[in-house]
Amino acid sequence: MIFTKRLWAILFLTIGLMTVLVSQARELPAVQDGDIIFHTSRSAQSLAIQQATGSRYSHMGIIVLRDGKPYVFEAVSTVKYTPLAAWIDRGEQKHFVVKRLKNAKQMMTPSAQLKIRQQAKSFAGKPYDMQFSWSDEKLYCSELVWKIYDRALGIQIGKLQKVREFNFGAPAVQQKLKERYGTRIPWDESVISPKAMFESPQLVTVIAN
Repeated sequence: MIFTKRLWAILFLTIGLMTVLVSQARELPAVQDGDIIFHTSRSAQSLAIQQATGSRYSHMGIIVLRDGKPYVFEAVSTVKYTPLAAWIDRGEQKHFVVKRLKNAKQMMTPSAQLKIRQQAKSFAGKPYDMQFSWSDEKLYCSELVWKIYDRALGIQIGKLQKVREFNFGAPAVQQKLKERYGTRIPWDESVISPKAMFESPQLVTVIAN
């Protein structure tokens, strides 16, 4: 009888684990190399980014397949590969939007996808840019994706802006400005925002949960 109880316990545990794994697998969206994914971050600076740019979405990355599995290549504490499921779980209410080039069928050839993966790899390990400067020494999320497309395929997604063009009236934005720059705010620094890329006419939405 003891053996039977243990056997049933193991059986139920195994079935439960398989159910969870199957469920998780089904939840993953059908993405491909080069897709751009957006969500609302729960980081300390998310609100400031939303208010300064006027966008719901404060974080983004680019999809890279590794051994057939989807990862989000992103700039957070460092530039790194994050499993897609883990990246989705980090977002507010697990909401996300995936966008793709309008002409992806023509542009995203195996050669183009390889170039994207190679360009991404060249940025891996770089530190996150807390001051949003336009250099390769450190990178922030939208800058990373913009530069990958620009350098791999010569495609510039979203319009670059100057720091001075954003909205700095909200207290959360002013606080972050003071923390990052003090009184030396680089008003003429070039910046690419998640909003500018999200609203680019070069992209179409392919998934929105």
